[in-house]
Amino acid sequence: MRSNAGRTGRGLALGVMMLACGSVHAADVVGVAFVHGTGKQTDARTEYWQPGIIDTVRAGLPNSSNYTVINCDFEQYMWKPETAGCLAGQLTGFIDSRGITKLVVITHSNGGNVLRWILSNPTYDSRYPRLIQTISKVTALAPSSAGTPLADAALNGNAFESSVGWLLGYKSDAVRQQQVSHMATYNAQNLYGTVGRPALPRPFRVVVGSDVESAVWDNNSYCGGYAQNVGLEFTQNWLDSCSDGFLECSSQKAAGTLWFTDKARTKGAEPLSHNQSRRDCFGLGTLLRNDLTL
Repeated sequence: MRSNAGRTGRGLALGVMMLACGSVHAADVVGVAFVHGTGKQTDARTEYWQPGIIDTVRAGLPNSSNYTVINCDFEQYMWKPETAGCLAGQLTGFIDSRGITKLVVITHSNGGNVLRWILSNPTYDSRYPRLIQTISKVTALAPSSAGTPLADAALNGNAFESSVGWLLGYKSDAVRQQQVSHMATYNAQNLYGTVGRPALPRPFRVVVGSDVESAVWDNNSYCGGYAQNVGLEFTQNWLDSCSDGFLECSSQKAAGTLWFTDKARTKGAEPLSHNQSRRDCFGLGTLLRNDLTL
């Protein structure tokens, strides 16, 4: 006959093993953060992204309430308290309030530079190391990683200014930052992820917009705003043949790794203008949603 002590010992051992397995295989709490581009945002959900793409993407979360939309002053240089400091504060608050253990960050345009600042400079702010540990990946939609000639044009006040002002704002520090020569310096000295520099500590996967369509008879030209696409097609004339009307493809691909170029995965192989790459155009929201938990 087995003793009670023996049975008790084996029961305790089994309990310890179960607890150990539970701690190893405990499910992550997944969240997603939407980080806007240049501009001082107070309602980025409505005015920058629009609810369509946010609601499509968050539906892919185990808990669709585990999302946040960042509202910061991205008219400043990326390292400023109003910019990276604000972003770090809002992300940390979101992680704490929802118990997030695995954070996917979706950025657009200059938001990618602000994220790269945090990922590249862990000792700059005491909040950065924890954020870097919690972020599982960054999906960068049309990031301005190598800047744009249109930033120079907007600052110089030439014929571009009236066309790109709605994209960039006028003569802000964020516009100065996105000049091609300035971004080359930051990439060489302050930021990771470009050729010849250390790799970023978390995956930084890029979606590239490669063209603009604004034909009045083409329904696809109206997604994201017809007037904006007309303006982007105008500015595209001064960029490389591969561009989204604001950024050349080479700038978008300058940091991190390519996830896909628009036509390779969008519905109907449609291109994404710089405005459309932050909207639920041509199945983009579904692509982002399906990628959340991979």
